[in-house]
Amino acid sequence: MQYGISMFPTRYSIGPAELARAVEERGFESLFFPEHTHIPTSRLSPWPGGADLPNEYRETFDPFLALTAAAAVTERLLLGTGICLVVERDPIITAKEVATLDVLSGGRFLFGVGGGWNREEMANHGTDPTRRFAIMRERILAMKEIWANDEAEFHGTHVDFDPVWQWPKPVQLPHPPVLVAGNGAGTIDRVLEYGDGWIPIPGRGTLKLGDGTARLQELAGERGRDRIPVTVFGARPQAEVLDHYAASGVDRVLFALPPVEAAEAIKFLDNYANLAETERS
Repeated sequence: MQYGISMFPTRYSIGPAELARAVEERGFESLFFPEHTHIPTSRLSPWPGGADLPNEYRETFDPFLALTAAAAVTERLLLGTGICLVVERDPIITAKEVATLDVLSGGRFLFGVGGGWNREEMANHGTDPTRRFAIMRERILAMKEIWANDEAEFHGTHVDFDPVWQWPKPVQLPHPPVLVAGNGAGTIDRVLEYGDGWIPIPGRGTLKLGDGTARLQELAGERGRDRIPVTVFGARPQAEVLDHYAASGVDRVLFALPPVEAAEAIKFLDNYANLAETERS
């Protein structure tokens, strides 16, 4: 398994560039940043992680800008969105941001995507929450057309545009890996249709990690696809848990780093790095 870090970058946490340098220096494979454009004050949608929404959800930086800062000071570190809320984004603008970051990082971007959980947040962007997965599907398919073609067009129910020119094109061909997040009943189908990987959060939703991973690979084989990588988000930093992930067919685990100042963040990273090294040996 590969080991990576995820964190909400904020005004009060270690900065994205300093964090990225420290993550790469300690031998981690990847760094992921999340996305929330805002948090509605109504707070009607329950947070899947518990009763109280952590403050960093309101504070988090734009992931593409934060990852660009990380790309500028690293050479090998893979850089991912964990996750990008494409249901709240214009697909033409997002296609350019993805491709630009992939070019600026030398082909190191991982495009983690998801439908999200905050229905009021989606609605503020004009997205009907009940149709978010259909919208996500078309937006991703439309972006793939833009990345793959000098003259791209797309005609769907939720995305519709005549031929366009857009550069740059991504360094990675045909595009950066699309890692689809989720633990619901339709997640596996979404991964198989337009994804290059799956990002589950253990303990959430109806789709269990071991069963989901086995089913994903079974269906991938039936469709003539290669093995599909699995990235666990919010991995528990315990040896027995990591062994379970490995036995379940997980390819990458992401340790959650709290949004703390540099000195404390480094201590967390050192502990995670020691655990990862022990697991590798």
